[in-house]
Amino acid sequence: MSVLSFVKRSAGIACRTVTIQHRKSLNNIRLTSIRLFSSNGESFEYDLVVIGGGSGGLACAKEAVQFGKKVAVLDFVKPSPQGTKWGLGGTCVNVGCIPKKLMHQASLLGEAIHDSQAYGWEFENPQSVKNNWSKLVESVQNHIKSVNWVTRVDLRDKKVEYINGLGYFKDVHNVVAILKNKTERVLNAKHVVIAVGGRPRFPDIPGAIEHGISSDDIFSLDREPGKTLVVGAGYIGLECAGFLKGLGYDATILVRSIVLRGFDQQMAEVVKASMEEKGVHIKMGTKPKSIEKLEDGRLLVKYAFNDKPDEVITDTFNTVLFAIGRNALVEDLQLKSAGVEVIDGKIDVDRNSKTNVDNIYAVGDVLYKKPELTPVAINAGRIIARHLFNDSDEIMDYDDVATTVFSPLEYGCVGLSEEVATERYGADNIEVYHAYYKPTEFFVPQRSVRYCYLKAVALREGDQRVVGLHFIGPVAGEIIQGFAVALKSGLTMKVLKTTVGIHPTVAEEFTRLLITKRSGLDPTPATCCS
Repeated sequence: MSVLSFVKRSAGIACRTVTIQHRKSLNNIRLTSIRLFSSNGESFEYDLVVIGGGSGGLACAKEAVQFGKKVAVLDFVKPSPQGTKWGLGGTCVNVGCIPKKLMHQASLLGEAIHDSQAYGWEFENPQSVKNNWSKLVESVQNHIKSVNWVTRVDLRDKKVEYINGLGYFKDVHNVVAILKNKTERVLNAKHVVIAVGGRPRFPDIPGAIEHGISSDDIFSLDREPGKTLVVGAGYIGLECAGFLKGLGYDATILVRSIVLRGFDQQMAEVVKASMEEKGVHIKMGTKPKSIEKLEDGRLLVKYAFNDKPDEVITDTFNTVLFAIGRNALVEDLQLKSAGVEVIDGKIDVDRNSKTNVDNIYAVGDVLYKKPELTPVAINAGRIIARHLFNDSDEIMDYDDVATTVFSPLEYGCVGLSEEVATERYGADNIEVYHAYYKPTEFFVPQRSVRYCYLKAVALREGDQRVVGLHFIGPVAGEIIQGFAVALKSGLTMKVLKTTVGIHPTVAEEFTRLLITKRSGLDPTPATCCS
């Protein structure tokens, strides 16, 4: 076999040009440059360039190199308005899922410490038990930095080229990386994947950007948050207000319209009520008007109810956190240079995650009308790589994606909300099974069980295929994950009812669902074992 043929076969491509520096033996041959050629003779420096170092982009890059492809990942984090910045790994690792879950866990541990007294654990001074914010932030940030480091090492080991630069399109095949020293480097790529994610947005009111923070800032805040106002009632707002209250801080939420838009609204109302029972102040139908910093450092917030916009209410807070939504980071990409179309500030893709431009794909939170969830981005990123480089016909399935709101009493769900199921199939064609239940671990400390509730939304015909499952209670995420597999596999109420549960667990409550809303019977159990 000739040296050139060996190189071609080893690279696993149709054709490459190779510059070879001859030495005395074949073992000492050194490749000084390799350039890729497409089937039509056009050459490229990279098989794939990924713009964005978050979960979806990294998953795509690491999958692609397994097929012998030359891959580069661009990642650059612009500081938040308050100056917060972070390392490689994207939103989830640095300012999203991971630190959120850790602080949620810290909050739950505080509650467990107090519950433990009822189980016989003794403390010399129970009232002195409190959280140390600085220590919590240090622990969370240390974990994040370790993940940043492991991610860098993983890319190096897998031979993915990491470039700390802000990327934009010069044209369809050329991506420019603006490096830290402000110089520019052009990367010529056969395929490009956009995985830049999004960042929190701020309202257009006086003082919002100057004095407010977002979820980009809260997990590394260098001071105690103190009395906190959270503006926004999506899952990020509820989760932040929930763990802050659990850590011992006064928390208030301003809600413009509804809680948990896009989720089942009956369940959303139960989550809201359970948070109010925990002591979170929730003000419905309100909007902030301005924020002013006082001489003592506190923030004077003016807000009004929607139906009384001229009656301004004032209150003071130590921290104002905005959680009113996120904007996809498309502005810096110069998408027009590549002809990529944008809809409402996001990128639309086909069933193969391809944009309107043949060689440009997109994944993650930058997508139009797709779930903004880390596992979704990871799966979609891997599928793109298999599609491009391993002849896979697999497509990303965005239906029946499970998720959890890590509110103090967690809410997990998969499938359709009751509202969507009613709209899609008609009220007469669905059956909703529901129940309140009593977690065994709540008995001894006499914790409230008023809001421990679940329901299954099913079709009425035949064996009653389940189209939605909803659960509010302890470890909701762990519970709904397993049932998500069942729902994706065609779960029916007949199967669910004949499944033997594990007692005593809260997950078994799904196997005990017998009462329908249509029956009008009381869904509250008489005892734990009835």
